Amino acid sequence: MTNVLYTVENYTAFLTINRPESLNCFNYETLEQLEEIVEEIRSNREVRTVIITGAGEKAFSAGADLKERKTLTEQQVKRNLYKIGEVFFKIEQLPQPVIAGINGYAFGGGMELALACDFRIMGDHAQIGLTETSLGIIPGAGGTQRLPRLIGEARAMELILTARRLNAEDALKYGLVLEIVPGDQVLEVCKELAEAISKNGPVAVQQAKFAIKNGLNADLHTGLQIERKAYEITIPTEDRVEALQAFSEKRKPVFKGK
Repeated sequence: MTNVLYTVENYTAFLTINRPESLNCFNYETLEQLEEIVEEIRSNREVRTVIITGAGEKAFSAGADLKERKTLTEQQVKRNLYKIGEVFFKIEQLPQPVIAGINGYAFGGGMELALACDFRIMGDHAQIGLTETSLGIIPGAGGTQRLPRLIGEARAMELILTARRLNAEDALKYGLVLEIVPGDQVLEVCKELAEAISKNGPVAVQQAKFAIKNGLNADLHTGLQIERKAYEITIPTEDRVEALQAFSEKRKPVFKGK
């Protein structure tokens, strides 16, 4: 069985963690498949946005596959730890905007996957949390670093040290998610956001994401230089010329990502 389903429709790539019988937990095979797909998406000019979700109605992903973990040697556990961190970093670094459709439980590595995405849409029935300390470990796929950058040190410390699980309303209050929607509408709302992004110039969207992501961790002066360089990349593009022509002709531009 394919552990990660992958399709492209209307410039949007859909990735579905496909292990519903295991609450879409990550075993090593799943991580390898996810990495292969992410590498393909990076250079696919037909993909302008990415949506990641989980199969079934119970879980986005409940994190690492603990049944597999019990059978692994310490060296293999380290291998899995390295792989999951590497794959999530590659997702974060995709030039295309990435939307997490949290359609159920997102615990441990599942929440860390969501944190590696640019946007998080959460079903009203879903729960989210970095639960690792309750298992005698710590978040190891970016949770201790991405969460405080998103919601602040004190809030992140609270959630990680207590292993607290948040419902959708609390997740929204903490600033973890962009929007709460009925559970059966998560994918549809993700599609609407993806379509709103995809109608704009693909090069411009990617460069705007690059400038924001890289500028946030720099001082203002450096950030402004990053922004300027990113802008300069859009100047010689066909898309910029097309936008100006469309404006003068009072029509919508047809962008090609060139």
